[in-house]
Amino acid sequence: MEKLVNFFDEVGKEDVPLVGGKGANLGEMFGAKIPVPEGFVVNVNAYKNFLNANPEIKEEISKILAETDIHNTDILETNTKKIRELMMSVKMPEEISNEIKKAYHKMCGQNDAFVAVRSSATAEDLAEASFAGQQDTYLNIIGDNNVVYNVQKCWASLFTGRATFYRTEQKFDHMQTYLAVVVQRMINSQVSGVMFTASPVTGEDVIIIEGAYGLGEFVVGGVVTPDTYLVDKKTMNITDKKISVQKIGLVKKDGVTKQVDINEIYQNVQKFSDDKIKKLADVGMLIEKHYGKPMDIEWCEEDEKIYAVQARPITTIKKEGVGMEKVKEETDEETKTKEGTSEKKVILTGFGVSVGIASGIVNIVHDISNLSKIKPGDVLVTRMTTPDMVPAMKKAAAIITDEGGMTCHAAIVARELGIPCIVGTKTATKEITDGSIVTVDGKKGLVYAGKIKIEEAKKKIEKESARQPGGYVVTAPIITSTEIKGNVDFGNVAEKAVLAGADGVGLLRSEHMFLEIGEHPKKLIRENRREELITKIMNGIRDVADVMHPRPVWYRTLDLKTDEFKGLTGGEDEPVEANPMIGWRGIRRSLDEVEVLKCEFEAIRRLREEERLTNIGVMLPMIQHPSELRKAKELALEVGLDPEKMDFGIMVEIPAAALIIDDFIKEGISFISFGTNDLTQFALALDRNSAHVAKLYNEQHPAVLKLIDMVIKACKKNNVKTSICGQAGSDPKMVEKLIIMGIDSVSANIDAIETIRKVAARVESKLLLESARKNFKD
Repeated sequence: MEKLVNFFDEVGKEDVPLVGGKGANLGEMFGAKIPVPEGFVVNVNAYKNFLNANPEIKEEISKILAETDIHNTDILETNTKKIRELMMSVKMPEEISNEIKKAYHKMCGQNDAFVAVRSSATAEDLAEASFAGQQDTYLNIIGDNNVVYNVQKCWASLFTGRATFYRTEQKFDHMQTYLAVVVQRMINSQVSGVMFTASPVTGEDVIIIEGAYGLGEFVVGGVVTPDTYLVDKKTMNITDKKISVQKIGLVKKDGVTKQVDINEIYQNVQKFSDDKIKKLADVGMLIEKHYGKPMDIEWCEEDEKIYAVQARPITTIKKEGVGMEKVKEETDEETKTKEGTSEKKVILTGFGVSVGIASGIVNIVHDISNLSKIKPGDVLVTRMTTPDMVPAMKKAAAIITDEGGMTCHAAIVARELGIPCIVGTKTATKEITDGSIVTVDGKKGLVYAGKIKIEEAKKKIEKESARQPGGYVVTAPIITSTEIKGNVDFGNVAEKAVLAGADGVGLLRSEHMFLEIGEHPKKLIRENRREELITKIMNGIRDVADVMHPRPVWYRTLDLKTDEFKGLTGGEDEPVEANPMIGWRGIRRSLDEVEVLKCEFEAIRRLREEERLTNIGVMLPMIQHPSELRKAKELALEVGLDPEKMDFGIMVEIPAAALIIDDFIKEGISFISFGTNDLTQFALALDRNSAHVAKLYNEQHPAVLKLIDMVIKACKKNNVKTSICGQAGSDPKMVEKLIIMGIDSVSANIDAIETIRKVAARVESKLLLESARKNFKD
């Protein structure tokens, strides 16, 4: 007789047709020694036998489905309810119930144990499709008869309105979609949530962890807004935290699942400690390595032990400007109509969880009975979405919710549907006027009043990077472990960097921004025009950071020399220096004129907090002692910019900084970038502006290379990122040496990005081949 039940140690990821996506992935992780609660799967043979033992309901289901219009919500809900009632009206065949009971007692031993009974569809958790909460899960089930009953309820949930709608939209055959059921030891979670090993919104290579008190259903369901923690995959350091207020939780109490109030003392504190976040991130990396692709992982913690309770490939990563995306042609008139106004007034913020920008009429839904009023192109606003709302969500141009995080139902479905979505706004249903027009930026998490004009630059980038003959992208990008970034001065150069495939901006020079302002910054401050200065700095940084988002942009603070300042209005009193190149410049001047530096920090703070441009980092130039770093960080904190929650690093362009790099690391930096132009002239005592000694200028001088190698080794040891932004970053021979040394990224001139990426790919392949040969010989 064919098996009806399989324990986790009997199945793996190739067994999806037998045990469904969830069951297959749990078995795969169990076999890989990843911490997974023990359990078994009632496989699809049991489901098929159940239907075959009751042929009359099988025929009736097909008949009802044929008569169902999935776009008519009332008919859909009425007919699918009939199917579920039909499936629960018949008795479970004895041979199936006996096998379930036998497996349950084998797992539990002498005493009955609480279990979770979880649906596992054969079209679920695949790399091609993600079924977000389409079938049911039942928690805290105890006793063999109750387990059997809830297995049957899971089978019936294959025909909820939401599941039926989704399968039809995805063109899955209803009668060829089989359901297995996972029965798994119940974890009474103190904290639980979801972890992504890459951003499901942008594809950024970062670990995103969401966590909340209690069982994970409130996180996935969007009932609560969880904490969010970001972990750098290269250094495994925590790079950002967003702590949310949690007033309620879902727990097991008195043998049943209950909603409870969270003590006020714990509502607004970090739910998961830093040490546990790093341990969980390690588990995520282990799972990603095993599967060889970015993963979406449900997790929980009980009695200080972390468990993975589900894993599936992330199905919603879309690289902007890359991929087989058809480009829709529009007439000038159509484009003009869609663009709207260029004025931007932010009326609400939240978590951007699905990329895109869309405008529409606000339609607020307070409960499921209001779903029928949603019209195509509306902006759906609700407290939180549920799986039953999927048909209405399909019509919406964008979605905004009060509650939820990166992994809630609204976020998952919006990414699957490809529509902009913002969650966790707290007050959308109260602050946005029903019937008003808004624009939703699903990347940044911003809601604007009215219909906003789409920037020409962004439209140009999307078209030029997507359109090829026939309207499709036909070439695959070269992927390198070494990030290839660009050196940028202006917004239009950033556009070229995106088109060149840059992984970010390794050097955003501030000097040209200040020269464009035309007035000495101290003059503006003396004339009480500080706000004007901050605004102009913001404009200059925004032009680049907005185009590059979410790719990192490292802004180098002001590094004008005294002779350059003299050319600005108000610069007449600049001192005359014999050699401005080694004079009053960079961070040494900024710490003497702290108000200018504080204006730069204030501009960055506003862009990061108010406009969600969290990709902006700070790079301090001409630094030679850790005390300078310490003072700069103190000034940043004075304006509310926290160096510990962002990329905050230094230029290594003075030999002193290289020689005492360990002291800078102890003071606290997240990255360094070599300024090889200055590092070379200072190490070799050469004026790079002098024609008489130009022949001696050599960035590959053994002394320069020794300083660089020493710094890279120290940074590698301490998980500090390394980069280069000097002219040498555009030299293929130099870049080859740097990659062999182990540098993390190279920032090149825009016209050199493509060449440098090819060099990186070739060198990395060579290193891998040499390593493989060595291992083979050993």
